[in-house]
Amino acid sequence: MSAIVGVHGIGKYRYYRDAGNSVAGAAAAMRGKWDRYLHGGLTGGMPHAGERYIAEIAYYAHLLGEHKDGEHRGDAPRAVQSMDARSQEVLVAWARQLDALGEGLTGALHRVAGWLLDRLPDRAADFARVFAPEVAAYLDAGGEARAGARAAVAGVIRRNRPRVVVAHSLGSVVAYETLWENPDLEVELLITLGSPLGMRNVVFEHLLPAPVNGWGERPRQVGRWVNIADRHDIAAIPPGLRACFTGVDQEFLVDLDWIDFHTVEKYLGCGALNDHLRPYLS
Repeated sequence: MSAIVGVHGIGKYRYYRDAGNSVAGAAAAMRGKWDRYLHGGLTGGMPHAGERYIAEIAYYAHLLGEHKDGEHRGDAPRAVQSMDARSQEVLVAWARQLDALGEGLTGALHRVAGWLLDRLPDRAADFARVFAPEVAAYLDAGGEARAGARAAVAGVIRRNRPRVVVAHSLGSVVAYETLWENPDLEVELLITLGSPLGMRNVVFEHLLPAPVNGWGERPRQVGRWVNIADRHDIAAIPPGLRACFTGVDQEFLVDLDWIDFHTVEKYLGCGALNDHLRPYLS
């Protein structure tokens, strides 16, 4: 049994492309980075000498399609206009939670592109271009991406039988649904980082299984659930999950970086995971 499996978040298609369209190559490249980031958090920033912490990264980004996360920041209006209808709906529903946009979808779309650059720092605008299409692709009830992503994550967990699953960003949604769908996958500890699981009108109501009477629930074969979120992470709205999920054993709000508020590098390196992971590390 391996100790830790990671489930990545948004914007990771480039690893697949850079690895020559290899899932194994993409996962290996990401694992190397997660090891380095986590080492920094565990040691207070000491140089990484190849220490291995993560057994495997469950990779699924190739199943969501390629999104233009490398566009120039000034192309935000064009990027919004070129999104498919479902991605535009997700973008506006997400933006409403940050800026109280009151118009219907059509009217709001005219405002969102400019708002992304005026209201948010540049990196947040880049984030929005990737977040909306990938969340839309995953949550499409009639699409194959959702089932494929869950199957990919389940395969990695089943192969490694980890004691801990660390899931970042959209990966926390995939991991949550995967664990519910596969009750044979027993995990002692689930750690969610920068999770959008509680995001109303975007993610929460669309979860499988669906929330009951406004409440989601910790997957029953998960021993403990720890949620960690930056207070200002625009993907983790709300940052705390205890208000809408039962079974969140511990919750920590951190301050990562006023610009770099969502990357897995910042989360793994912030030290908030240390006490939870050390019992599983030799």
